[in-house]
Amino acid sequence: MAHLSFFFLFPLGGYELIAIIFAIVLLFGGRKIPELMRGLGKGIREFNSARASIEEEIKEGMKEEDGKKKSIQSSTSKEKTEE
Repeated sequence: MAHLSFFFLFPLGGYELIAIIFAIVLLFGGRKIPELMRGLGKGIREFNSARASIEEEIKEGMKEEDGKKKSIQSSTSKEKTEE
């Protein structure tokens, strides 16, 4: 069976995954697992949303910097042509 990589820390085979799932069922019970997965999904969505907003802010900041550089370059080139 192909090994899955879990956060690139260590390889997990089929038996290891089965043992982990079995331990989770024993610890939390079958009724709590959907609730845990729902919370995990909500957390992942919030994380991805925050990441996307940060990326957008960075892109906007880079565009503003490019605009400032272009305006500075155009004003300096105008000064050179006036001399």
